[in-house]
Amino acid sequence: MNYFNFDIKKLAIVVSLIIIPLIAVNMEHNPAERPWFVKPFIFASGVVQNMYSGFSSGVRGTTSLYLNLINIKKNNQNLQKENAELRAQLGALTELKLENQRLNNLLGFKENTKMELLTAKVIGKDLLIDHTTLTINRGTHHGVKEFMAVITIGGVVGYVIQPQTFTSQILLLTDRYASIDAIVQRSRARGIVEGLNKNTCQLNYLERDDDVKVGDKIVTSGLNNIFPKGFAVGTVTNVEKSQYDISQEVTIKPAINPFTLEEVFVVLNANKESFLKEEEQKENLNDEIINSKEITKDKVEIVE
Repeated sequence: MNYFNFDIKKLAIVVSLIIIPLIAVNMEHNPAERPWFVKPFIFASGVVQNMYSGFSSGVRGTTSLYLNLINIKKNNQNLQKENAELRAQLGALTELKLENQRLNNLLGFKENTKMELLTAKVIGKDLLIDHTTLTINRGTHHGVKEFMAVITIGGVVGYVIQPQTFTSQILLLTDRYASIDAIVQRSRARGIVEGLNKNTCQLNYLERDDDVKVGDKIVTSGLNNIFPKGFAVGTVTNVEKSQYDISQEVTIKPAINPFTLEEVFVVLNANKESFLKEEEQKENLNDEIINSKEITKDKVEIVE
């Protein structure tokens, strides 16, 4: 009896859940004409439909957002790649522009000088404690010889110590074994510039009374037939005069930072007669001008 009653209840529930909604669907759509017992099912059906619609919209929105994020990430990766490529191209173009500027400056300097200059690229740097040298891509095959001067537009770099067939080693001005005959441009006091291996040099063999002070420009004297006369060596940064010493210590900051050089000049004719004759002609011309001024002055005095 209990089982029968239980089955009747289940049957009633099934009928209520299936038959009544079907009746409601097939009835006229005028809400006023619908039976009272149909309205709860219609309300429940609407709630379920709204929930399903909201859930499906949420799923579609989440899926769309996820796909959009994937596309944004992919586009961002592509943009980063393009940006890196453009930066690399910009860097290469900048390097090319700077190289062209340097080469144009070197070419202009070479064309406006009487010196026979050989352009060379720096292909190696040895910045050891004992030696500071550069290696260039020019050697005896190109006419390079030992002790030839190496310069750039800004001044003295060093000189050749080991020329090979296609390369040469340059002893830098700052090396402790390097020495260059030089003068103080302002006072014409003469000394020997020697390296200190600390990106600095010292002007030695100056007498105590020689006129030199901080800020003075030091240039090559041209007396050793290696370096052209008047090329920048450096600037005086410190002067020390000992109370009992007959000389003075003069520290110089080099005009050129050799560690940033990429191209240099080798002076091929600094010790040749052609170059020396040009210097002599300039000095003779200056002497003639001075003599002519003195003669004119004497004539004026005689007339008076």
